[in-house]
Amino acid sequence: MATDKLNAMKIFRRVAELGSFTKAAEDLDITAATVSKHIAFLERDVDTRLINRTTRRMNLTDAGLVFLKRTQALLDDLEDAELEARGFQAEPKGSIRINVPMSFGLTHITEAIDSFLNRYPEIEVDLQLSDRMVDLVEQGVDIAIRVRSSLSDSSLLAKPLRRSRNIVCASPRYLESAPAIRSPADLERHNCLAFTFHDRPRVWELGGEEVTVNGNFRTDSSLAIRQSLLRGMGVGLLPRFLVQQDIENGALIPLLEAFPPRPYTVFALFPPGRKQPTKVRLLLEHLDQHLGDRPYWE
Repeated sequence: MATDKLNAMKIFRRVAELGSFTKAAEDLDITAATVSKHIAFLERDVDTRLINRTTRRMNLTDAGLVFLKRTQALLDDLEDAELEARGFQAEPKGSIRINVPMSFGLTHITEAIDSFLNRYPEIEVDLQLSDRMVDLVEQGVDIAIRVRSSLSDSSLLAKPLRRSRNIVCASPRYLESAPAIRSPADLERHNCLAFTFHDRPRVWELGGEEVTVNGNFRTDSSLAIRQSLLRGMGVGLLPRFLVQQDIENGALIPLLEAFPPRPYTVFALFPPGRKQPTKVRLLLEHLDQHLGDRPYWE
């Protein structure tokens, strides 16, 4: 019975992470009927519904969210216990779900994950690229990377990784025929491209001074803004980690460097109430080494 319950908990966690009975069945190489059977077993055992499901979608109940949090912690502890019992001679294994902003993920995290998986082939990484903050418990996320000036959700466990700065920039093509930009106020005469996930997309804080900008393009993708800047569409305020190479090769020109924006912190966030399992600590250590003491964009 204990084995059945442990298997059911593993299946429940995968269903919650993937948001689908069918996807969980495919991932675990079992039938959807087997998944349903184990979930029903768990719900009978705890005498409450864990998952609300219809023909079109499923979501965890409040009890299911609490049970998922405990299940994740228990399964992580079991994995660590196995490693310790074997004197860490066994390869770390299990899955890690990480949620990262699209731009930072594509430019820095995917390369780090590739080398991490080469080093620890028994670990599986599920990478979500999204600029939207998600519920770490509900989505089964082990680590979320966010670039923020501060954190509004104090319930999350956070580890600062590195500092990052934004920079105002534009292409030589755009600047050839555009009015000169010598102070933040000059931006009011320019086509400024807005990143909608900024707290105030049309208000840029430069050197402690706020300037309201205007433009004909806004988007929730900083990668899209970078592409438009390279094509000469206007002026942007983007992270150095995204455009530093463009600046070094002359494709983009840094502007208003005497009026620096306030710096940001690259945070690693963790679900509340859970200690970091060994596999997560290993990934953080690897990411720390990959970024280096002083990231190239600084």
